[in-house]
Amino acid sequence: MEQTTTRSAAIRDGLGVGLAVGLSGVAFGAAAVTAGLDVAQACVLSLLTFTGASQFALTGAVGAGGDLVSATAGALLLGSRNTLYGLRLADLLKVRGARRLAAAHGVIDETTAVALAQPTAEGSRAGFTTTFVTLYTIWNLTTLAGAVGTSSLGDPAALGLDVVGPATFLAILWPRLRDSAELRWLALGGAAIALAATPFFPPGVPVLLSAAAVLVVMMR
Repeated sequence: MEQTTTRSAAIRDGLGVGLAVGLSGVAFGAAAVTAGLDVAQACVLSLLTFTGASQFALTGAVGAGGDLVSATAGALLLGSRNTLYGLRLADLLKVRGARRLAAAHGVIDETTAVALAQPTAEGSRAGFTTTFVTLYTIWNLTTLAGAVGTSSLGDPAALGLDVVGPATFLAILWPRLRDSAELRWLALGGAAIALAATPFFPPGVPVLLSAAAVLVVMMR
Protein backbone atom coordinates (compact mmCIF):
# COMPACT_ATOMS: atom_id res chain seq x y z
CA MET A 1 0.00 0.00 0.00
CA GLU A 2 2.80 2.40 0.90
CA GLN A 3 4.60 1.65 -2.38
CA THR A 4 1.42 2.38 -4.35
CA THR A 5 0.96 5.67 -2.51
CA THR A 6 4.58 6.66 -3.14
CA ARG A 7 4.30 5.83 -6.83
CA SER A 8 1.05 7.79 -7.16
CA ALA A 9 2.64 10.81 -5.50
CA ALA A 10 5.61 10.61 -7.86
CA ILE A 11 3.29 10.47 -10.87
CA ARG A 12 1.39 13.52 -9.62
CA ASP A 13 4.67 15.38 -9.17
CA GLY A 14 5.76 14.46 -12.68
CA LEU A 15 2.47 15.52 -14.25
CA GLY A 16 2.50 18.85 -12.42
CA VAL A 17 6.08 19.72 -13.32
CA GLY A 18 5.68 18.52 -16.91
CA LEU A 19 2.57 20.61 -17.46
CA ALA A 20 3.89 23.76 -15.77
CA VAL A 21 7.28 23.79 -17.50
CA GLY A 22 6.06 22.41 -20.81
CA LEU A 23 3.88 25.44 -21.43
CA SER A 24 7.00 27.62 -21.70
CA GLY A 25 7.67 25.89 -25.01
CA VAL A 26 5.42 28.58 -26.49
CA ALA A 27 8.04 31.15 -25.50
CA PHE A 28 10.80 29.12 -27.10
CA GLY A 29 8.87 28.72 -30.34
CA ALA A 30 8.30 32.48 -30.45
CA ALA A 31 11.93 33.24 -29.58
CA ALA A 32 13.25 30.83 -32.21
CA VAL A 33 11.20 32.34 -35.03
CA THR A 34 12.09 35.86 -33.87
CA ALA A 35 15.78 34.87 -34.00
CA GLY A 36 15.41 33.89 -37.66
CA LEU A 37 14.68 30.16 -37.50
CA ASP A 38 11.72 28.74 -39.38
CA VAL A 39 9.00 26.59 -37.82
CA ALA A 40 10.63 23.31 -38.81
CA GLN A 41 14.01 24.29 -37.36
CA ALA A 42 12.41 25.36 -34.08
CA CYS A 43 10.55 22.06 -33.80
CA VAL A 44 13.63 19.97 -34.63
CA LEU A 45 15.57 21.77 -31.90
CA SER A 46 12.91 20.88 -29.33
CA LEU A 47 12.67 17.29 -30.55
CA LEU A 48 16.40 16.56 -30.61
CA THR A 49 17.91 18.96 -28.08
CA PHE A 50 15.19 19.05 -25.43
CA THR A 51 16.91 21.17 -22.84
CA GLY A 52 15.33 24.58 -22.53
CA ALA A 53 18.29 26.61 -21.32
CA SER A 54 20.52 25.39 -24.16
CA GLN A 55 17.79 25.99 -26.72
CA PHE A 56 17.23 29.56 -25.54
CA ALA A 57 20.98 30.19 -25.46
CA LEU A 58 21.40 28.94 -29.03
CA THR A 59 18.55 30.94 -30.49
CA GLY A 60 19.53 34.02 -28.50
CA ALA A 61 23.09 33.96 -29.85
CA VAL A 62 21.89 33.35 -33.41
CA GLY A 63 19.30 36.11 -33.12
CA ALA A 64 22.00 38.53 -31.96
CA GLY A 65 24.02 37.81 -35.10
CA GLY A 66 26.43 35.26 -33.68
CA ASP A 67 27.93 32.49 -35.78
CA LEU A 68 26.60 28.97 -35.47
CA VAL A 69 29.83 27.58 -33.99
CA SER A 70 29.95 29.91 -30.97
CA ALA A 71 26.17 29.64 -30.49
CA THR A 72 26.36 25.85 -30.48
CA ALA A 73 29.36 25.86 -28.14
CA GLY A 74 27.46 28.00 -25.65
CA ALA A 75 24.46 25.68 -25.83
CA LEU A 76 26.66 22.62 -25.30
CA LEU A 77 28.33 24.27 -22.34
CA LEU A 78 24.98 24.82 -20.65
CA GLY A 79 23.82 21.32 -21.51
CA SER A 80 26.94 19.66 -20.12
CA ARG A 81 25.40 19.66 -16.64
CA ASN A 82 23.01 16.96 -17.82
CA THR A 83 25.97 14.59 -18.01
CA LEU A 84 26.48 14.98 -14.27
CA TYR A 85 22.77 14.39 -13.72
CA GLY A 86 23.05 11.19 -15.73
CA LEU A 87 25.86 9.89 -13.56
CA ARG A 88 23.73 10.48 -10.47
CA LEU A 89 20.61 8.87 -11.95
CA ALA A 90 22.23 5.83 -13.57
CA ASP A 91 22.27 3.69 -10.43
CA LEU A 92 18.90 4.98 -9.29
CA LEU A 93 16.92 4.33 -12.48
CA LYS A 94 18.76 1.14 -13.50
CA VAL A 95 17.73 1.40 -17.13
CA ARG A 96 19.22 -1.25 -19.40
CA GLY A 97 19.58 -1.91 -23.13
CA ALA A 98 18.18 0.35 -25.83
CA ARG A 99 15.97 2.10 -23.29
CA ARG A 100 19.07 3.86 -21.98
CA LEU A 101 19.15 6.04 -25.11
CA ALA A 102 15.61 7.26 -24.49
CA ALA A 103 16.31 7.76 -20.79
CA ALA A 104 19.49 9.73 -21.53
CA HIS A 105 17.50 12.07 -23.77
CA GLY A 106 15.19 12.76 -20.85
CA VAL A 107 17.87 13.66 -18.30
CA ILE A 108 17.28 17.38 -17.68
CA ASP A 109 16.79 19.65 -14.67
CA GLU A 110 13.12 18.86 -14.14
CA THR A 111 13.25 15.07 -14.52
CA THR A 112 16.28 14.92 -12.24
CA ALA A 113 14.63 17.08 -9.59
CA VAL A 114 11.46 15.00 -9.52
CA ALA A 115 13.36 11.70 -9.48
CA LEU A 116 15.69 12.69 -6.64
CA ALA A 117 12.82 14.10 -4.58
CA GLN A 118 11.17 10.68 -4.23
CA PRO A 119 11.77 8.55 -1.11
CA THR A 120 12.00 5.20 -2.94
CA ALA A 121 13.68 3.88 -6.08
CA GLU A 122 10.32 2.87 -7.53
CA GLY A 123 8.99 6.36 -6.94
CA SER A 124 12.08 7.86 -8.56
CA ARG A 125 11.59 5.78 -11.69
CA ALA A 126 7.90 6.64 -11.86
CA GLY A 127 8.58 10.33 -11.30
CA PHE A 128 11.34 10.44 -13.90
CA THR A 129 9.30 8.66 -16.57
CA THR A 130 6.15 10.68 -15.96
CA THR A 131 8.00 13.99 -15.98
CA PHE A 132 9.91 13.08 -19.13
CA VAL A 133 6.91 11.89 -21.14
CA THR A 134 4.66 14.76 -20.03
CA LEU A 135 7.22 17.50 -20.45
CA TYR A 136 8.57 16.20 -23.76
CA THR A 137 5.09 15.96 -25.26
CA ILE A 138 3.85 19.34 -24.08
CA TRP A 139 7.14 21.14 -24.77
CA ASN A 140 7.16 20.01 -28.39
CA LEU A 141 3.48 20.78 -28.96
CA THR A 142 3.80 24.26 -27.47
CA THR A 143 7.02 24.90 -29.43
CA LEU A 144 5.04 24.20 -32.59
CA ALA A 145 2.20 26.46 -31.44
CA GLY A 146 4.55 29.31 -30.53
CA ALA A 147 6.53 29.04 -33.75
CA VAL A 148 3.46 28.87 -36.00
CA GLY A 149 1.74 31.69 -34.17
CA THR A 150 4.79 33.96 -34.27
CA SER A 151 5.56 33.23 -37.93
CA SER A 152 2.08 34.45 -38.86
CA LEU A 153 2.75 37.90 -37.37
CA GLY A 154 5.01 39.10 -40.17
CA ASP A 155 7.95 40.74 -38.39
CA PRO A 156 7.82 39.50 -34.78
CA ALA A 157 10.76 41.71 -33.81
CA ALA A 158 8.59 44.76 -34.51
CA LEU A 159 6.33 43.67 -31.65
CA GLY A 160 9.21 43.33 -29.22
CA LEU A 161 9.05 39.54 -29.15
CA ASP A 162 12.83 39.38 -29.26
CA VAL A 163 12.78 39.81 -25.47
CA VAL A 164 10.74 36.64 -24.95
CA GLY A 165 13.78 34.36 -24.97
CA PRO A 166 15.91 36.27 -22.44
CA ALA A 167 12.90 36.92 -20.20
CA THR A 168 11.94 33.25 -20.13
CA PHE A 169 15.55 32.21 -19.55
CA LEU A 170 15.69 34.55 -16.54
CA ALA A 171 12.42 33.12 -15.24
CA ILE A 172 13.90 29.61 -15.42
CA LEU A 173 16.99 30.68 -13.49
CA TRP A 174 15.33 32.90 -10.91
CA PRO A 175 14.22 30.21 -8.39
CA ARG A 176 17.78 28.85 -8.28
CA LEU A 177 19.26 32.32 -7.82
CA ARG A 178 16.82 33.09 -5.04
CA ASP A 179 17.74 29.98 -3.06
CA SER A 180 21.53 30.03 -3.40
CA ALA A 181 23.96 32.81 -2.50
CA GLU A 182 26.75 31.09 -4.43
CA LEU A 183 24.65 30.96 -7.58
CA ARG A 184 23.86 34.66 -7.19
CA TRP A 185 27.59 35.43 -7.07
CA LEU A 186 28.09 33.18 -10.06
CA ALA A 187 25.35 34.93 -12.02
CA LEU A 188 26.71 38.39 -11.19
CA GLY A 189 30.24 37.36 -12.14
CA GLY A 190 29.12 35.78 -15.38
CA ALA A 191 27.03 38.81 -16.29
CA ALA A 192 29.95 41.15 -15.59
CA ILE A 193 32.30 39.11 -17.78
CA ALA A 194 29.76 38.91 -20.60
CA LEU A 195 29.05 42.65 -20.50
CA ALA A 196 32.75 43.49 -20.48
CA ALA A 197 33.45 41.16 -23.41
CA THR A 198 30.47 42.17 -25.56
CA PRO A 199 32.12 45.22 -27.25
CA PHE A 200 35.16 43.18 -28.28
CA PHE A 201 33.82 39.78 -29.34
CA PRO A 202 31.13 38.53 -31.75
CA PRO A 203 27.76 37.43 -30.32
CA GLY A 204 27.92 34.05 -28.60
CA VAL A 205 31.56 34.31 -27.50
CA PRO A 206 30.85 36.46 -24.38
CA VAL A 207 28.53 33.73 -23.12
CA LEU A 208 31.36 31.22 -23.36
CA LEU A 209 33.79 33.55 -21.60
CA SER A 210 31.31 34.17 -18.79
CA ALA A 211 31.73 30.53 -17.74
CA ALA A 212 35.05 31.60 -16.20
CA ALA A 213 33.00 32.92 -13.27
CA VAL A 214 32.56 29.30 -12.19
CA LEU A 215 36.28 29.13 -11.39
CA VAL A 216 36.01 32.09 -9.01
CA VAL A 217 33.06 30.57 -7.16
CA MET A 218 34.82 27.21 -6.91
CA MET A 219 37.86 28.87 -5.37
CA ARG A 220 35.65 30.56 -2.75
